[in-house]
Amino acid sequence: MTRTQYWLTNIRRWFDSSAGSDHIDATSRSFNVIRVIPFLALHLACLLALFTGVSAFAVGFAIAFFLIRMFAITGFYHRYFAHKTFKTSRAAQLVFAIMGASAAQRGPLWWAAHHRHHHQYSDKEEDLHSPHQGGFWWAHAGWFTCDAGFSMDERRVRDWLKFPELTFVNRFDSLIPAAAAGLIYGFGEALAAWAPGLGTDGFQLLIWGFFISTVALFHATVSINSLSHVWGKRRFDTGDDSRNNFWLALLTLGEGWHNNHHRWPQSVRQGFRWYEIDVTWYGLWLMSKLGIIWDLNPIPRHIQEETRTLDAQRRNPS
Repeated sequence: MTRTQYWLTNIRRWFDSSAGSDHIDATSRSFNVIRVIPFLALHLACLLALFTGVSAFAVGFAIAFFLIRMFAITGFYHRYFAHKTFKTSRAAQLVFAIMGASAAQRGPLWWAAHHRHHHQYSDKEEDLHSPHQGGFWWAHAGWFTCDAGFSMDERRVRDWLKFPELTFVNRFDSLIPAAAAGLIYGFGEALAAWAPGLGTDGFQLLIWGFFISTVALFHATVSINSLSHVWGKRRFDTGDDSRNNFWLALLTLGEGWHNNHHRWPQSVRQGFRWYEIDVTWYGLWLMSKLGIIWDLNPIPRHIQEETRTLDAQRRNPS
């Protein structure tokens, strides 16, 4: 492949993640500047807030959109697509796949494939986003900038490939955040015309409600890669360096109970004790009561007993 063909192929992959898959080295950990341009542009766009100003409505919208999409990532991208900790309808899985894709964190199958790989090789040399292999910045965002990070091993998500709607969302994942950005801009313009007292418009709501919210969501999500394997407490000896962190659990709606999760990934609940706040679990529990999801995998009795025993030993080491 010539240099020009390589550039053009990577530009095509901005819109079609499967473009040129046969000509990309899926093992390369070298920085791919062309493929990363949209990711960099997403961050640079946040600086436009200096020109749009700010309003209480725009900030509130940004926070709400952050939380909605964080739940889609934690509850569905992670606990459903990656670990299948509950069941739901085909329609619901598509809705939440689209909601998750609006976070600009790639498609649900790509996300699940990489996460399943992480659990198999957690903190080992093969783990693409371990801080113990590449350092903090590599684990936080560097792994995302190379072809090994962009590629997807379809063998890890064969269970999902039978759904053509999911493979479409996964392949053309960039269409969804682009559509979300357009809708937010239109909503802001409508508010400027119909509710000027809110002090917002299309441009301001786009920057705060989409760009700033999306960038904050990305860094909150990947903090589990970069921080939850170095900062926090270890209840279980899991064979890696996963840790529980209260503050990260608050930020990510429960994902910060990472050592718990690595001890028993099959559980829909990651806060193993009543005081371990797991907002994603609360939301999924409510959805189960509404009949939207069902067959939630509980924390097994032997894991509950192990948790209590280890906590008791920690309180009374003698």
